Amino acid sequence: MFDVSGKVAVVTGGSRGIGRAVAEGLAAAGADVVIASRKLDACERAAKEIAQATARRIVPVRCHVGEWSDCDALVEAVYGELGRCDVLVNNAGMSPRYDDLGSVSQELYDKVHAVNARGPFRLASLFGARMAAGDGGSIINVSTAGSLRPTAVELPYAMAKAGLNALTLGLAGTWAPKVRANLILPGAFETDITLAWPEGFKEQAAALNPMGRIGVPGDLVGLCVFLASDASGYINGAQILVDGGLYRSL
Repeated sequence: MFDVSGKVAVVTGGSRGIGRAVAEGLAAAGADVVIASRKLDACERAAKEIAQATARRIVPVRCHVGEWSDCDALVEAVYGELGRCDVLVNNAGMSPRYDDLGSVSQELYDKVHAVNARGPFRLASLFGARMAAGDGGSIINVSTAGSLRPTAVELPYAMAKAGLNALTLGLAGTWAPKVRANLILPGAFETDITLAWPEGFKEQAAALNPMGRIGVPGDLVGLCVFLASDASGYINGAQILVDGGLYRSL
């Protein structure tokens, strides 16, 4: 039930961090994978490593999901190269630091929204429509637990991800039952974003978590493989917290 052999998966932000781990996990479960990210050399490097480890076909594609035209080009590249898309993992995200809310520029705000909400909307709209016209598929959107309990520290990011949450719920009823859409809400995870945290903040976050640590990219792999596979065939519109139990009161 957890086999995804014969499927084609597209993972944005797939060259590192959570996306890299998920891309390799899907390939290990049998899928051919398209790795999309802003830097082609990073995509190519990840694709080569995953192909060697899994013997699957891994295709690197440069795509800045914050650019509408890049999203359109990614869809055409996937169907031109592989002929189908069965799984879309909207994982790309960004959350630049700022001093306070008043210092947030229009450029920063627009960039955060473009990558975290606008791009996933465009990709899901195009891939989802083609999935529905074909054999169906699964859309997996990676949000953040912070979208449910935002703070001033990452408010533009949380707002954009809240838009992604709404997108997922809307998509769950758009092409069902052929296309399912589900939402993953990670808590604090080891990613590029945590590298910018103040000294000692990661340790504090780990101490507060019932699991005694923050998440690592591998913690999301099994869930994404599950949501991509037939094992989750009746899971649609779900909002799944992956936070070690920190937000269990929600």
